[in-house]
Amino acid sequence: MSAPASHSKTGMNRLDKGGLIDRDRPVRFSFDGESYHGFAGDTLASALLGSGVKLVGRSFKYHRPRGILTAGTEEPNALVELRSAARREPNTRATTVELFDGLEAQSQNRWPSLRFDVAAINSFLAPLVAAGFYYKTFMWPASFWEKIYEPAIRRAAGLGSASTDADPDSYEKVHAFCDVLIIGGGAAGLAAALSTGRSGARVILCDEDFLLGGRLNGDDREIDGHPGSVWAQHTTAALNAMPNVRVMRRTTVFGVYDGGTYGAVERVSDHLPAPTPHQPRQRLWKIVAKRSVLATGAIERPIVFGGNDRPGVMMASAVRTYLNRFAVAPGHRAAVFTSCDDAWTTAFDLVRAGVAVEAIVDARAEIDRRLISEAERSGVPIFQGGQIVDTSGRHGLKAISVRTSDGQTTDVAVDVLAMSGGWNPNLGLATHLGSKPLWSDVLSAFVPDKLPPGMAAAGAVRGSLSLADALREGVAAGSAAAESTGFKAQSQATPRADDECVDLKPLWHVAHSRSKAFVDFQNDVTSDDVALAAREGFRSVELLKRYTTLGMATDQGKTSNVNGHAIMAHLTGRSMPEVGTTVFRPPYVPVAIGAFAAHHRGRQFRPTRLTASHVWAEEHGASFVETGQWLRAQWFARPGESDWLTTVSREVREVRSKVGVCDVSTLGKIDIQGPDAGTFLDRIYTNMFSTLPTGKVRYGLMLREDGIAMDDGTSARFAADHFVMSTTTANAGKIMQHLEHARQVLWPELDVQIVSVTEQWSQYSIAGPRSRLLLERLLADALDVSDAAMPYLGCVEFAWRDILARLFRVSFSGELAYELAVPARFGDAAIRAIMAAGAELGVVPYGTEALGVMRIEKGHIAGNELNGMTTVADLGLGRMMSQKKDFIGRVLAQRSGLVDRDRPALIGIKPVERHVQLRAGAHFLPLNAEATLENDEGNVTSVAFSPMLKHWIGLGLIKRGPERIGQHVRAYDPVRGGDVEVEIVSPVFFDPKGVRLHG
Repeated sequence: MSAPASHSKTGMNRLDKGGLIDRDRPVRFSFDGESYHGFAGDTLASALLGSGVKLVGRSFKYHRPRGILTAGTEEPNALVELRSAARREPNTRATTVELFDGLEAQSQNRWPSLRFDVAAINSFLAPLVAAGFYYKTFMWPASFWEKIYEPAIRRAAGLGSASTDADPDSYEKVHAFCDVLIIGGGAAGLAAALSTGRSGARVILCDEDFLLGGRLNGDDREIDGHPGSVWAQHTTAALNAMPNVRVMRRTTVFGVYDGGTYGAVERVSDHLPAPTPHQPRQRLWKIVAKRSVLATGAIERPIVFGGNDRPGVMMASAVRTYLNRFAVAPGHRAAVFTSCDDAWTTAFDLVRAGVAVEAIVDARAEIDRRLISEAERSGVPIFQGGQIVDTSGRHGLKAISVRTSDGQTTDVAVDVLAMSGGWNPNLGLATHLGSKPLWSDVLSAFVPDKLPPGMAAAGAVRGSLSLADALREGVAAGSAAAESTGFKAQSQATPRADDECVDLKPLWHVAHSRSKAFVDFQNDVTSDDVALAAREGFRSVELLKRYTTLGMATDQGKTSNVNGHAIMAHLTGRSMPEVGTTVFRPPYVPVAIGAFAAHHRGRQFRPTRLTASHVWAEEHGASFVETGQWLRAQWFARPGESDWLTTVSREVREVRSKVGVCDVSTLGKIDIQGPDAGTFLDRIYTNMFSTLPTGKVRYGLMLREDGIAMDDGTSARFAADHFVMSTTTANAGKIMQHLEHARQVLWPELDVQIVSVTEQWSQYSIAGPRSRLLLERLLADALDVSDAAMPYLGCVEFAWRDILARLFRVSFSGELAYELAVPARFGDAAIRAIMAAGAELGVVPYGTEALGVMRIEKGHIAGNELNGMTTVADLGLGRMMSQKKDFIGRVLAQRSGLVDRDRPALIGIKPVERHVQLRAGAHFLPLNAEATLENDEGNVTSVAFSPMLKHWIGLGLIKRGPERIGQHVRAYDPVRGGDVEVEIVSPVFFDPKGVRLHG
């Protein structure tokens, strides 16, 4: 970002008085490096207009100059980048950005500058990039796609540029419950909230603005004899004083979901340069409400005519908002183009503000005489039955071309044009559960039909466009919501509003337009694009949207959809009900992904589980590693050890020569009980478990439905109806889901119950030739651990130091080994007792790396081999597939492709040159073969340096593996530059006869 200029600009279009801004609090900000001033209470858009800035952006496709069109969240043009560095945020609507001191904003989608954009040449190439051009081009030659077309499209995609730095701010998620949720803080919403709040019901009122009141702040209206904005302030104060009412400003309800659930995002600190300490930037709310009142108002509809996208062409209601709320005159010479009564109010407000109104162009032949009389008294020229066919001006509006009712054309010099084709109820939230809007011929707009359960609508959102109707319906909806939730609504008089004219006649498109007439301002969709879609058969609203991109931008068609659909209706000779409209999906406005994630990112993406021995491991210098959701000790370095490999090698040697202890609590533990527990496990595992004697453990392997190996582990039988299953750490949750599905869906008739007990037990592997001696000292008289009493694959529950403990004689290291399990609350005491009992025996703690080295030395499979592509036969465990029973995956495991002799199967490898390091992930190739996909025979899955063999070893999967023992192949690693000749050997490298396992 360039440094802001030293001078500043302010007040060029700012009125001397009026508005709801705080003139005693000037605010400095910059736009495209230029320094400006506004006031507290401004938005970025109002401050820019007040400083005379009209050009704020470029359109997406044609890069045409664009200015501020609206004053709310429906803004399609004024999208800017805010802030800088890590807090840079693209595609933010200037109309909703609350001005703060030091705000930095940049225009986007332009180069090298906003006023001179090279890509504006696209306007001259318009015939080549009409609607649907991307479906018709980039097709030939095919070789151009990857090198030319795709890179070019990716460079052109998007508008702004997000920061690539880590987000320095925090976000929160909150749940809230209420009796009645009021969505919208305009006249209807405030009246509903006041009515409901007085009943005693719990009320939440959400409004996206930082100032409640909606159109009351932008219009010069009266309620009960007071200005509308003053009534809104008094009502807000009354609501804030009610303990049962929560008023949430800067909060947008973005989604309606099942069960009375609503999603909302609160912009807690977006109006500040940076969040204050311990404050989030945004807060995501999940609100559960018994009833809701939708009071989201209506969105003014543009008119499609030639040059309607030029900076200075604005919505009539937006012009009033900038005049009355922000004390900003968007121009000095104005005109109004409309087909409804409401826009005449804009002309009169401009006159009162001292702005010259050069013309009111009303396409209707008949106009309320009261309006004409007031315009004549003000000296405003009227073009009754006229239409604007074009505009002129390079970077801003200079003049309009008016086609009069008699067919003549006259030019009028103006710098701001206020247009209005009527109002569309802002019904997006009403369609989130699938309901389609209903067309109203009276309003020439879609209105809500079937509302979500528990929701009522009030005010303009249901088509009641007068202020009096909005107030009346708000009071009625609030009272009804309170009554339906068990509260008694208090009788109260409906606030009185001044009279107004609300007649309209739709004008969708000026057929005599002399230049491009835009329907969708953000995506550069013109009336000609809609006509092209009609000619080419894309006539349904869903196809029209996708073919032209109508309504697919960040505003989701809030200002464009109805006009586009009306033009399609005219072109195809159908009525609007026949054409219909698309429905909206959450979110109603863009929501930062950070708000959805809240604290769940980085280290907080998911809970970090610590074992009971974690503190003890920290005390003994452990380095930790994430395994699944757990933090486990990876190794225990001693002073003087130069690197991790030295430490791990020492741990392996001492375990194999003395005794070591490793925390294996993270392995999944599932308690399975019931008369049918054995039958259940028979159907889960490939091998038999119903015949397992009590007091014994058996290794098992389970398959997915498709016959692929899913997980391995052991199950121990403590009673006829009681088993404890162990799983791999990473798959513990997945296996629990798998078992629950089998129990509840596949075999609900089995009498079996399962529960995960992983967190309830601490478990330690005690391995090495001195492990039995250690246990004898540790357990003393509590348990006989002799080979006769506790044979290999035995298990037992017993009392130790007045607690229930379990002992399993199983080994993952190939050594004489046991696993001692105690309730987790005694886990820390247990590891300290184990180390104390083994001190004279030379006991050492070892981590996951040493455990991995020893399992590779013994050829045991783990997650690298259980990779979702291997079968039981691939892993050398084919004999475990029982032929006496059925089990999950049995049938599909027999498919020809899964029993093919050429499938890669498990083997061990050694480097021919023993000093060479192996790398997991390398591909097996025949010697002297070219490195091509056709020559690829498998891959290296696991590698380790073996302290016992004093060289690198590995496991892998290679075609016809067991048949190729003794052969030499290449382990080719193009990513890391490795190409090693290896010998195929048995996967069991150390103690192949298993002598050490039995002590």
